[in-house]
Amino acid sequence: MQPQKATANVTGVPALQSAGILAYSAAIKRFDLLEPSREQQLARRWQERRDQSATDELVTSHLRLAAKVARGYKGYGLPIADLIAEANLGLVIAASRFEPGHGARFSSYAMWWIKATVHEYILRSWSLVKIGTAAAQKKLFFRLRGEIRKLAGETTALTPEMAQVIAGKLEVTVRDVTEMDSRLCGDLSLHTRVGDGDGSAEWEATLVDESPDAEEIVAEHDEVTRRSRALRTALEVLTERERRVFEARRLAEQPLTLEQLSCELSISSERVRQIETSAFAKVKRATILAARAGSEAMAA
Repeated sequence: MQPQKATANVTGVPALQSAGILAYSAAIKRFDLLEPSREQQLARRWQERRDQSATDELVTSHLRLAAKVARGYKGYGLPIADLIAEANLGLVIAASRFEPGHGARFSSYAMWWIKATVHEYILRSWSLVKIGTAAAQKKLFFRLRGEIRKLAGETTALTPEMAQVIAGKLEVTVRDVTEMDSRLCGDLSLHTRVGDGDGSAEWEATLVDESPDAEEIVAEHDEVTRRSRALRTALEVLTERERRVFEARRLAEQPLTLEQLSCELSISSERVRQIETSAFAKVKRATILAARAGSEAMAA
């Protein structure tokens, strides 16, 4: 069962023009940052009494953080107002799940949820260009531009040599790199002519349909659904702390280091490693059992 979520009237940032964004930025500055003790107090009020005003105060005090994170993704060509709205949604989710008593600041905990919701929104918005859903493809999508800038300096043109280096670093193929670069640079008309002279042809005529047939699509969808269901079931065997470590170390696009998690959870790095190892073993066992049960149910 999904945990009850807090709601705050701050996620629906309208589609504003630049003047509206400036007004919004000015408005959120009036909310003061909280002391650690106040954050803990508010979190307890929500956990113990489901006090809506407590989560509202947690959220509003961190709206500037959400806006700052959202602006970091403006290079993807999406409305900044929508990015801020998604970041605020992540902030609300974080406020509803933040647990007091672990010694972590709310901002450290909220940052993960803010980035997760923004990433999900960007991937949904770019679905028309068939962005991959695999972890490696997502990492390539979010890091390609930065890697190109590191290698090329001020220029952003991808060369074959750069594609080779990036492919090795991000553990994808060179073709994945070049195709992702083309998608991020914008759509190309199918009627663009390629080649010279009599040998030229429209780009559409040179394309090869490598997409799977309907049977393969259905089979893949069923397999992905079965694995996702098994993983969700497996995660339920973990404690809250085990789940946080497992998700941050094994499921996140940019996994946190042992040191980062030790600071967040106020425990040693070695203890974080032990929790990760134990959680992974639990999830592996539970996933196998859940997958086996699903297969037996389908066979029956």
